[in-house]
Amino acid sequence: MTDTKSGTEPEAAVPVDPNVVSVTLNGRAIEAQKGELVIAAAQRHGVYIPRFCYHERMSSVGMCRMCICEVDTGRGPQLTPTCMVAVAPNMVIDTESEMTKNVQQGILELLLANHPLDCPVCDKGGECPLQDQAFSHGPGESRYIEEKRHFEKPIPISDLVYLDRERCILCDRCTRFADEVAGDALISFTSRGNETHITTFPDEPFSSYFSGNTVQICPVGALTAKPYRFKARPWDLAQQESTCTTCSVGCRIVIDSSRDEVLRYMGVDSEPVNHGWLCDRGRFNFESTKSADRVLQPLVREHDELHEVSWNEALAAAASIIEEAKAAGGAAGVAVIGGARGTNEDAYAWARLAHEVIGTPNVYSQMGDGLPADLLRLDRATIDETASATTIVLLAPDLKEELPVLYLRLREAAEKKRSRIIEFTPKQTGLTRHAWRSISYEPGSQVAAVNEALADAEIAAQLAKGDVVVVFGRANLAETITASVQALHRLLAAAPGTKLLPAFRRGNSVGALQVGLRPGAGGLDTRGVLQAAADGKIDCLVLVGADPLADFPDTELARRGLAGARRTIAVDTFLTGSSARADVVLPACAFGEKDGTTTNLEGRVSNVVRQVSPAGNTRPDWMIASGLATALGSDLGYANVGEITLDIAINVPGFDHVTSAALAASADGVLSGTPTAIWPVTLLEGTAPERNSYDLRLVISRTLYDQAVGTATSPSLAHLPRGSAVHLHPLDLARVGTADGVEVKVRSARATIVLPVVADASVVRGTAWLPWNNPGPNPGELIDCFAAVNDVRIENL
Repeated sequence: MTDTKSGTEPEAAVPVDPNVVSVTLNGRAIEAQKGELVIAAAQRHGVYIPRFCYHERMSSVGMCRMCICEVDTGRGPQLTPTCMVAVAPNMVIDTESEMTKNVQQGILELLLANHPLDCPVCDKGGECPLQDQAFSHGPGESRYIEEKRHFEKPIPISDLVYLDRERCILCDRCTRFADEVAGDALISFTSRGNETHITTFPDEPFSSYFSGNTVQICPVGALTAKPYRFKARPWDLAQQESTCTTCSVGCRIVIDSSRDEVLRYMGVDSEPVNHGWLCDRGRFNFESTKSADRVLQPLVREHDELHEVSWNEALAAAASIIEEAKAAGGAAGVAVIGGARGTNEDAYAWARLAHEVIGTPNVYSQMGDGLPADLLRLDRATIDETASATTIVLLAPDLKEELPVLYLRLREAAEKKRSRIIEFTPKQTGLTRHAWRSISYEPGSQVAAVNEALADAEIAAQLAKGDVVVVFGRANLAETITASVQALHRLLAAAPGTKLLPAFRRGNSVGALQVGLRPGAGGLDTRGVLQAAADGKIDCLVLVGADPLADFPDTELARRGLAGARRTIAVDTFLTGSSARADVVLPACAFGEKDGTTTNLEGRVSNVVRQVSPAGNTRPDWMIASGLATALGSDLGYANVGEITLDIAINVPGFDHVTSAALAASADGVLSGTPTAIWPVTLLEGTAPERNSYDLRLVISRTLYDQAVGTATSPSLAHLPRGSAVHLHPLDLARVGTADGVEVKVRSARATIVLPVVADASVVRGTAWLPWNNPGPNPGELIDCFAAVNDVRIENL
């Protein structure tokens, strides 16, 4: 309609957002979100309300009362804990009134009544919220002159965490984290009134995989980390953001160092990845970088012993070995395995060296325990998409053991009823009790288990309800991946539009595969390389941060492959079982000693930084590859790591937008695209035979703490692996004629080892579970990596 007086069209009404709530904060009008807590809305608009118990990733409990402010909801100003009240229309909030200030001063005076004034010796001093708020909101002096209460201290509540009960202000952060986030309610309040304090249950330590997070979120110095106690002051620390590469989740961290030594890692709240949480292995394995066992100088074997030499001599020796191998059997007589533990730039430089300079197609970054590279061509889900999907299907290993922070994200999705989890597993996992359906299967029968599940009307209806994401990984090292891949494709066909989150384990497996550390035309993967070496067809084997004796599932083949390769070159940070046999050892920089980027399991590229100087005479992997190319008469053309990042953006499909500028502009990293250059992978034929009734089907999987180099060379973690044992379902113990704790012989077609037996109800009947790479007899001796499945027989000694 036209306005008859002005002759103009009236302005269209601006639509009102029903989720916006108008409130007044300290005299100014602001817009908050419906349901948003007052304390969060104020912070979003630049007003910090002091707090101790409130944490944005956990439920509000209003225990410390420090966030009390005057809030008027229409009935007049009332003192209100702002962490417990959501905004309401026309609410008036005053965080600066005299009443608010007096109450906050009183709360602080009460909190400090029994709190020891030991800031000069407290690890939290200098970064302590209680200390900061005592200065900013406190009364300035205390009226209390009475003796403060005293407790025994410090108390080791776990192998990694110490408790000082005198400092505790009962904020409930640690107990809420343990219960709500980690699901390990092993720490709680006890006693009442003035005697209330934090404790663990009798004879049950705080043995959570995530205990270090309680130290980071503690607002006082009540919880301290054993590896960091009395090491430095916050003002002495230099810090940079980086990305943890312990596993493929890619948690964002801060590296703190002092006097050119890494002293701790702290979690960074990255919304799409880790929400600020870290597992204890990723948090505390920094100790390995300063281990006395590091390889610090190039080594060359002479008279059957490794001797220190200069870099020029070592590179010349390595180049000579490669040239001799090419002269003897052509470029295919050289093989390169490994590279998934470095950066994208390291992997790209080594891929170019292998494919372009040496000319070998036998290149692979996985160790026979990974996933087919062509899975990266499928429609990939992000971690956020997975944690918000209507249905999450797990055809994967125990995420709590292998990808712990992904476990936290999926556990939260199930606990908050956002997602339903359907789990297919050969052994109960950390997510089994959170799964809507948990379906056990015997190795080799994955397809049958999936078909049976799809025939269930309730499961079929659930898959049709909304978004579906399959988390797919290697649940069992004692079988080929063929049956699992077939089951995956059956699921994808049954639920069109389903996305995949590939559960690769090693930190940069995805990045290494995408930038080129994969077989060329007619090339061999790691299993093929080791078999060819065992058959005498590999003249030079190059190990790039790889230890086949510890990582390859078939130990017998790994041993024969290393023995059959005429010469071996190793690039590593430590002398492992495999690198100690090498003819040339080239010492590499460890994490925190080099710059670059890494790619996590969802394809997110983020930076890793050099925080301390490289130890000894070590070099970054990309620089070693460049030096070796020069010794071979070629030039990769790189003067610094930034040039490789640019080269990747130019030449690698899916990385065209992953530039240094883009990474600098995004704290959470940049998602790479689909790697279209990866070729389809041919799987082994894999039909599992019927199991003999006297045998048990073998299941071998990894645990968080094992004998991995980073764990074994970190003193705080080295004693945490559980040890090797054979776990049987209690009902199978009587059937095989043994008892819990008794040592038995475990016999396969390949070998026999002696292990203690453990009654374990989480093990599927008819199977035997062993942890991989733990102290004790090596279960890899039992595995034939070419067999679809492996069966064992339990015999008494």
